[in-house]
Amino acid sequence: MIQETVLVQKLPTAGGNYVGVLTLNLPKSLNALNTTMVQTLLAQLRQWQNAPDIAVIVLHGAGDRAFCAGGDIRHLYDSIQRTGHGVRNPEAEVFFLEEYRLDYLIHTYPKPIVVWGQGVVMGGGLGLMAGASHRIVTPSTRMAMPEINIGLFPDVGASWFLNRLPPGLGCFLGMTGISWQATDALWMGLADYLCSDQQWPLLLQALQTAEFTTEDTFNRRLLRLILRSLATTSELLPETSQIETHRLLWQAAGQGDTAVDVISQILALSDVSDPWMAQGLKNLRCGSPITAMLVFEQLRRGRFLSLADCFAMEFLMAVHCCQWGDLAEGVRALLIDRSRSPKWQHPSYMQVDVDPYFSWSPAWGATPVLFADSSAAAT
Repeated sequence: MIQETVLVQKLPTAGGNYVGVLTLNLPKSLNALNTTMVQTLLAQLRQWQNAPDIAVIVLHGAGDRAFCAGGDIRHLYDSIQRTGHGVRNPEAEVFFLEEYRLDYLIHTYPKPIVVWGQGVVMGGGLGLMAGASHRIVTPSTRMAMPEINIGLFPDVGASWFLNRLPPGLGCFLGMTGISWQATDALWMGLADYLCSDQQWPLLLQALQTAEFTTEDTFNRRLLRLILRSLATTSELLPETSQIETHRLLWQAAGQGDTAVDVISQILALSDVSDPWMAQGLKNLRCGSPITAMLVFEQLRRGRFLSLADCFAMEFLMAVHCCQWGDLAEGVRALLIDRSRSPKWQHPSYMQVDVDPYFSWSPAWGATPVLFADSSAAAT
C-alpha cells in the first residue's frame, strides 16, 4: 500500500463552512518535503484559494517530533549523483521551482493559514511557516536554517524574512546555522503564538465550534481571538530569549561591508563560553565556505528586492548549488556515510567567488518565469 504523503481533511465548523487541514505525513523522516508532497500541497492550496466553503487552512506535521525538518536532501543528493557534477539537474529544478511557488503562495494567500510548528521546524519547514498568517510554536519547537552544514544556503524565502530581522541577526543565523526555540521565534517575530504541545486537539475543537463566515478579513480577526484564548505562558521555556540575551554579540559581529568582514567577526567570538553560541561558531568554522559567502551576498542583494524576486534569485542559487556547489559533498558526509568530515571545494572562504551562483547560464536558454507578477511584494 502506497502511503499518502499529505493527508487532506475538511472539518465542518459551526458557521456552516470548513477548516481545511493539510498534514505532512512522513513522520519517520520528520516530514521532510519531497517533490510529490510539495506538488500536492500546492495543488490543494490553489484549489481551496477561491473555494467559498473553506474559511481557514491549517498545516501541521504527523507525529510529535516535527512539523517539517526541511527538504528531502537525500533525494537531491541522488539526483546530483545521477546527473553528475557540473551538469544541469532537471529534477532539482522541478523541486525548487515547485517548493518556492508553494512558499510564495502561502505568503500571499488570501485566506488565513495556521501553522502548528511543533517539534523540528528547519529549512523548508520554516519556509512553509514563515509566510503563514498565524504561526504557532510550542515548548518542543526547535528551529534553524542549518544549510551551512550541507553546503546549500538559507533558501525558501530567507532572503526576504532574514532581512526583516534586527540588523546583523540574519547573517549570524544563516552563517552559523544555530538553532532557536519558541521564545526566540516569538522575540524575532517568526512566530505569533505559544501553545502547549498538548493543545493540538483543543485547537481543532475551537476552530470547528467557531462561527466563521465567507469574509477573509472577519475570519482572520476571529482566528486571532481564538488563538489568543489558547495561547499560554509555558513554564518549560526561559523567560528571556537566548538570541535576545546575546544581542550585543551578534549585532556587532553580524554587520559589515563584506562577507569576509562578517565571517571574520563572528569567528572572532571564539572565546565565548556559552554552549549554544559555541555550537554556532563550530558550524561556521567547519561548514561550507561557499554557504558562508552566499549568505552575506543573498542578504545584500535581497535587501531591496520584492518577495517574488527574492524567490527568483534563490532559484538560481539553488540550481547552481546542485550543479557545481558543495551540496553533494555536504549531504554525503552528513547522511550517506555519516563521517561528518566533508571535503569542501575551498579550504577557505577567502577563495570563494559567489557571483556565478546568481546568474542563469545562457546555454540553458531563457530564464524560467517563477511568478506571474515579479513586482509583487508581501507586506
